[in-house]
Amino acid sequence: MPQTPHKTIVLIGPAYPYRGGNALFMSHLYEALEPHFRVHFINYTLLYPSLLFPGTTQFDQSQTMTKQVPSERLLSSVNPLSWWRVARRVRELKPDLLAIDWWNPFFGPSHYAVSTLLGKEYRDKLLFITENVISHEARAIDTILTTLGLRNASSFLALSKQVEEDVKQFSGTKPIYRSELPVFGEFYAQTSLQTSKEAAKRHFGFAENDNVLLFFGYVRKYKGLDVLLRAMPQIVRESPQTKLLIAGEFYDDPKPYHDLIRDLALEPHVTMINRFIPNEEVAQFYAACDVVMLPYRSATQSGILGIAYGFECPVVITDVGGLAESVVEGKTGFVVPPESPEALAEAVRKFYAQKPTTDYAAHVREKAHSNAFAKIHKIFEEIVRSN
Repeated sequence: MPQTPHKTIVLIGPAYPYRGGNALFMSHLYEALEPHFRVHFINYTLLYPSLLFPGTTQFDQSQTMTKQVPSERLLSSVNPLSWWRVARRVRELKPDLLAIDWWNPFFGPSHYAVSTLLGKEYRDKLLFITENVISHEARAIDTILTTLGLRNASSFLALSKQVEEDVKQFSGTKPIYRSELPVFGEFYAQTSLQTSKEAAKRHFGFAENDNVLLFFGYVRKYKGLDVLLRAMPQIVRESPQTKLLIAGEFYDDPKPYHDLIRDLALEPHVTMINRFIPNEEVAQFYAACDVVMLPYRSATQSGILGIAYGFECPVVITDVGGLAESVVEGKTGFVVPPESPEALAEAVRKFYAQKPTTDYAAHVREKAHSNAFAKIHKIFEEIVRSN
């Protein structure tokens, strides 16, 4: 039975003007739920203090925006007065379910405070959406902050099998529901000028017959760009026309990466664009590439994989977290062990060897079509009914 539209859900999480995968996911979630519920979105006034944010800006500076869902900016991650205001506002809205986006232990104090201030009335109505449980670059205090932040949850929604396993150490007997990240390519296609592969290659200075690998998204150590760079000499020896396109802002010091490129004599084969890629430019990068590389050291799931599938691009990924759950070996991509340049190089060789006889795009379309996010409203209907 479809959920009657009078039920109310309050979402707490980031949305525009913030950038990044969390804001994009929550905006997609709002749009998926809005036809089935009354949905109110409480957004942040402050996400990270500037001293703690490694990038140039937390805000989306794209000229084209299509995911500007209505939200009320009330919550500061560090201002206790805002925590009280958010709890008061939630009580005013009287939701049947409060769904809080969780991805980093830093938000433990604010989430604990809001959920505690709501009182016993909401103890059975607190869903935590766990995109990630412990941060990729965890410190000793992270477990303490995560335990604190998730303490008042009545249920959890995990976005991968790995996250489901991770959240069990905090969930006790509380129910854990499962879904996954959406496929994001349609969003970026709407915000981008469509371009042919040939035109996109020319834009980046590549020849029409070049093989192009894409590493997309912000750069931190856990994403393994250095491992991919160490794989490039072997890749280039076997296929000298191969180029690596790196696109995204460096949250790490870029100098070691530039030094590695120089030391491995990769300058003719690597194009690096060290900046945030606005929405309207994203499609051009995916049009230029043959395969998207995710050589991560650790992960739970990845929005980059969702973007790649949205553009019908196959992937080469490492077998960490929940990444492998989304890949059909030899059809939508290849899965390799982490920290192995040799395995990455071999996967690239296999990809191009099979390319003449494998319709990767068709397989990716089939996999994307089965994405569980399309039915996420049914999970919320079940959660609301169980309260």
